Amino acid sequence: MLEIDLSADIQALRSTFNDIKSVVDVASLRTEIERLSEAAGVPDLWDDPESAQKVTSALSHRQSELARIESLERRLDDLEVLIELANEMGDEDSADEARKELAEIVDVIGQLEVQTLLDGEYDARPAVITIRSGAGGVDAADFAEMLLRMYLRWAEQHNYSTTVMDTSYAEEAGIKSATFEVDAPYAFGTLSVEAGTHRLVRMSPFGAAGKRQTSFAAVEVIPLMEEAVAVDVPEGDIRVDVFRSSGPGGQSVNTTDSAVRITHLPTGIVVSMQNEKSQIQNRAAALRVLQSRLLLLQKEQEAATKKELAGTITASWGDQMRSYVLAPYQMVKDLRTDYEVNNPSAVFDGDLDGFIAAGIRWRKRRDDD
Repeated sequence: MLEIDLSADIQALRSTFNDIKSVVDVASLRTEIERLSEAAGVPDLWDDPESAQKVTSALSHRQSELARIESLERRLDDLEVLIELANEMGDEDSADEARKELAEIVDVIGQLEVQTLLDGEYDARPAVITIRSGAGGVDAADFAEMLLRMYLRWAEQHNYSTTVMDTSYAEEAGIKSATFEVDAPYAFGTLSVEAGTHRLVRMSPFGAAGKRQTSFAAVEVIPLMEEAVAVDVPEGDIRVDVFRSSGPGGQSVNTTDSAVRITHLPTGIVVSMQNEKSQIQNRAAALRVLQSRLLLLQKEQEAATKKELAGTITASWGDQMRSYVLAPYQMVKDLRTDYEVNNPSAVFDGDLDGFIAAGIRWRKRRDDD
């Protein structure tokens, strides 16, 4: 007679799930949703579109977080019922379904557990990611575009909203750089472990046949800050240049000089923006990203000063944090966590959750040491 016993597994999952609920504080989450729902229901809400957008976005994020918790709790309850039915009926198909559901729940709880480790000051903020091609010529530009697609596919798979803010195309293929926003709960905390130098090893499609090429791309991740906490940037510290937006190969996509480039003179930081229709909108968006970068730079300088005073000056990231090898063998390996997979195609198609989870756990252990 068929009888499956997953009680120990379910008990362990419920214990972990209850710990997650405690950290998330479901009661406070529901209270926050009620407050935001009232604010979103105010008749004149959209008289101030920017404020309305913040309220509705925050409400959507909180509702999504609560729905994920409630859905998981229902799935745990349903799993126990499914196991009982499988045992009563001696149904192997139901037993297989129960085992499959258990594995999926383990994966979801693992993701939620990782999120509870995101307790940094800005971890809950949206993220702005900038990808820049490095050494490696055309291959590096192509690699940068591969990384852009990889992150956009990852966000798409999680139903996260993304906005490509600026793209600078390379002459032959790929991109010189691209900046995009991921607007999702804990986007910065989640994606911040992706910051660093990425390396690609492959047979170059652009060079001589049979020759391996190593190329590099840099990934920068910053939190998108609210204006209220952004760094003040005096007008005298910036230079604003306007130019015409362009697409791949220099193709014009805008007949007016609406694109904006802001240079922060004291630091040399440059931010370009061309996704909005008007120069005013692009200037405001570029300034906001500049403020976010300056705030992050300020935090890094403060942390470096503290480490220097303590006598422990160590780099947070190595020159290469992840290698993508397509030849002579297939492998993607994170050099910090040693997490690796042998399916680069899946990774470039957005399968990053394993790397991100391992990175977050690695960072937590490092910070606790």
